[in-house]
Amino acid sequence: MIQQRHRKRAALYLGGDLAATVVAFFAAWYVRFETEFIPVTRGVPEFGPYLELLPAVLLIWPLVIYFHGLYQIRRGRSRVDEVLTLTVAVLLGAILLSGVSAWYRPFETGSEHYFTYSRWFMGLFVTFDLFLVATSRMVIRQALQWRRMRGLSMQRILVVGAGRLGKEIAGRLQLHRELGFQIVGFLDDDPGKVGLRFGDIPVVGRIKDIESVVSERSVDVVYLALPLEAHKKTLRALQSVGRECVEVKLVPDILQYAALQASVEDLDGMPVINLTQVPLQGWNSLIKRVLDVAASGAGMLILSPLLPILAAIIWLEDRGPIFYSQERMGLDGKSFQIWKFRSMRVNAESSTGPVWASRGDDRRTRLGSFLRHWSLDELPQLWNVFVGDMSLVGPRPERPTFVHEFKHKIPHYMLRHRVKAGITGWAQVHGWRGNTSIKKRIQYDLYYIENWSLKLDLKILWMTFRDGLRHTNAY
Repeated sequence: MIQQRHRKRAALYLGGDLAATVVAFFAAWYVRFETEFIPVTRGVPEFGPYLELLPAVLLIWPLVIYFHGLYQIRRGRSRVDEVLTLTVAVLLGAILLSGVSAWYRPFETGSEHYFTYSRWFMGLFVTFDLFLVATSRMVIRQALQWRRMRGLSMQRILVVGAGRLGKEIAGRLQLHRELGFQIVGFLDDDPGKVGLRFGDIPVVGRIKDIESVVSERSVDVVYLALPLEAHKKTLRALQSVGRECVEVKLVPDILQYAALQASVEDLDGMPVINLTQVPLQGWNSLIKRVLDVAASGAGMLILSPLLPILAAIIWLEDRGPIFYSQERMGLDGKSFQIWKFRSMRVNAESSTGPVWASRGDDRRTRLGSFLRHWSLDELPQLWNVFVGDMSLVGPRPERPTFVHEFKHKIPHYMLRHRVKAGITGWAQVHGWRGNTSIKKRIQYDLYYIENWSLKLDLKILWMTFRDGLRHTNAY
């Protein structure tokens, strides 16, 4: 039901976007060539080549709008935020359309010259399109709100269970009022709860009253949110509600153990709950990999004059190895060799074993202190990114020794290996790196994994360069 409502709402916005874009296209032609608003000095061109651009427009525009998240339901998105995001999407679409028009250049009728599209037309189209698409979205949003205010197309929901699980599902449904959900009440067998209100939701009866409550309150959907120990009550409630014409949703109590987004998968007709679903899959994974390869390759090319200089200075200081490789644990818990510029003395851990670097660590070389302070020792990891061991952005990889220690001490620690390790990450740009709180780092890493988006990656990269590579916790 929820996904169906999401799809219907997204389809409504898609239809509005396409209609507004078509109107903007023809309006741009009319203003440019059929009015005196902008003087036509070379005669009115044929409309056919312009019309041939329209299919490309109707393909590019929904794609750029989709990849900017404008067909996703996001709580708390303001009109200003939506318009700003739409502006970026339309400008990107205009750049892609300019590329298409530069590549696709038909011959003029009766001539051997290529047809040239009007820049004024392109500018007018983008301006009109931004205004009309934004207006269309505001009208649709207002219309949906108007319908909800009048109680039209509302889904009346009954939640069975007023315990922790029931309150949690009710709270999440209330966060999506834009989808037209209305919770009519709870059912619970605790006599102390009947008649009470949790927030603005009343407990309207006991579980045995489910049939009468469904009928009297015109319930459309029943959510069964009982704890695992109430298994028999859940079965009885299922039998009772099965005699009514309502949708039934079962909320499994095991979701309390999920640290990431949970999803339902189909295994030959059998539903299976995935408790570790991450958004970084499929096309998202491909997009991130393309960004990694392009950016790491460009980075190595740009830094090619600097890297040999650093390598020479490292070698001249003590005639030791230039690079230092170390085993780290990455995606799916698989080990790989991470590369760094050597910043410590040769065989620095021969007497101590694997330990954290600390402030004033006497194992560092003179140049090593500078390299670590400015994170320049990490530059060779661009090669790790390029070959696919790491990503530009992600949780920092740890040594297997530390991983084996932390996974027994810190809940959900191993979930950070659901994505590739990164050179920089959400935890690092907030100061949690080096010998700092592991629990805080896990908290930030899990936030990144659960909320991954290309926009978040670009934000982390921007914060990394904005604040400089220098960090006070890099020892």
